[in-house]
Parts: sequence; structure tokens; C-alpha cells
Amino acid sequence: MPAGPAPCGTAIIISTRGRPDIVNALVEQLDAQTKAPAHVFVIGTSAVDIARLDANRANLTAVVGREGSSSQRNDGLALAGARFSCIVFFDDDFVPSRFWIERMEAVFAANPDIAGLTGIVLADGTTTAGISLDDACATVRAHDAHPDGGVRIHDRLNYGGNMGCNMAFRAAALEGISFDERLPLYAWLEDADFRSQVEKRGRIVRVEGLWGVHLGHKQGRGRGVTIGYSQIANAIYLGRKGTVPKAHLAKLAARNFAANLVRSIRPEPFVDRRGRLRGNLLALADYIRGRVKPERILEL
Repeated sequence: MPAGPAPCGTAIIISTRGRPDIVNALVEQLDAQTKAPAHVFVIGTSAVDIARLDANRANLTAVVGREGSSSQRNDGLALAGARFSCIVFFDDDFVPSRFWIERMEAVFAANPDIAGLTGIVLADGTTTAGISLDDACATVRAHDAHPDGGVRIHDRLNYGGNMGCNMAFRAAALEGISFDERLPLYAWLEDADFRSQVEKRGRIVRVEGLWGVHLGHKQGRGRGVTIGYSQIANAIYLGRKGTVPKAHLAKLAARNFAANLVRSIRPEPFVDRRGRLRGNLLALADYIRGRVKPERILEL
């Protein structure tokens, strides 16, 4: 049989839930990229999630997939197949630089040993009440107005650092790799698990020439108790799985537990600290009983 066309271009995969206006804004912003993506795949969990998207937009596929970030991203990978050279995952509330795709492709082309990369998050609304779309766009535009014309690559990328909201991979490095669907719903730490698998096939780096803003919108995120349970249960699961360094998982779980405990006394209005603390304690109790598992949040 004759060989098919060689993979080329970049596919962007966006999983979304409960944010139809936000994801539509991101898709429209991608028109400003200095190098257009070859295709954009948006995977929702219901028809409402993708209702604002223009079904007639060229090079856009918007479908209803399975619920859960890991499952949705895997559905996107299945739709992309082997047609593209690069695969980018953006959170639905991430605003990228207009140079993001062009510079990302250039980094992969110039560094064949790099398997994956992430950029710089100029502002992260997940640690605050959230950042408005207008403010995020203004911040990104200000940085785009003065690009330095180059990129700086940093090796020895620490785990964490909000990689999941903006990450790209050489498609050839992803063969046989998928997001772990045992991490349901919000899929806490699924990006770290995925990164660890790809890292066996090449360098994972941070690129300063790529930047953007993470809105950190709270709409569509999990309930406090389920997030809190996942903060502990997913860390235990991945530690046993052996994909993510145990030291990082232990430090992250301890830090989250301590923050939820202290701030539950006077919680921020935008975080359900008491719900998260309850979830933490339920996961610890299940761990003592020997029955902790990520899927338990589906029962809470």
C-alpha cells in the first residue's frame, strides 16, 4: 500500500466543560496566531459546552466527548490521529501569545531531541479570584508588542509549574501514550503523569519565548470535596504507579492539605477550602483503610 501523506502542522486540542463563552473566545483568538494551527479540536462534555462555536469555521472540529479532562484529551488525540507533527494542549481559559505556535514549531524543528515543552505563564488566575478575559488579552498584547525575537530554553523542568494549561509535544513522541483515565473529572495531576511518560522519549523543557495568561475561571471546575479528595488520592495513586517523583507528590499533597487546613478558618470567597479539607480528610481516611483510589470522587 502507498504511504499516506507525511504528518505536518500543529493540532490544538482543547477540553472544555461549562465555559462556552470562554472556549469560543480562545478559538477566535487563535486566528491572530502568526502561524495558524492546521486544525483545532474542541472536546466538550455536552452540547452546551460547544454551542457558541461556529460549526462552519475552517479547520475546527467540535464534538461532545466523554466526561473528564483525561478522557476528553484522549478523545482529541484519537481525532487528531497521525496527521500532525505537533500536538498542543491549551486549557480552555488560557490566552496564548500570538507567536506561540510559530515559535513552538521552530523550537521542535531546531531541537530534534526535545519531545515536549511548555511556556511562561505571565499571570495565573487559579491562585486568585480569576483574571478577566479583557485583562488577560491586554497583558498578552503588551508582551507581544515587544518580542525579543528569540527563545530561551530551560532544561531540568521541575514538576508542577502549571504545565498543563499550555503544553506541546512532538507527535512522533506520543505513539502509544495516553492520559490516565483513572484520574476522573478534573483529573488532578494528569499533566504530570503524561509528561513523565513522554519524557522517556526526549527532553521536556520550558521556553521563555512562549507566554500567555491563565484566566483561572472557577466556572466548570470540580466541587471542593472532589478536588480535595483528588489532591490526596491522585498523588498516592501516581506515587504507586511510579510515573511522577514521590518527593514532588508528597510535597504537593502536604502543601495543599496545610493550605486547606489553615485557610478553612477564614476561606477565600473564591475557593471552597472547607470542602477541599473535607475531601483531603476523606482520602486520608480511605488511605488508612487501604481503599483510597482516584475514582472514589465519582461517589462523593
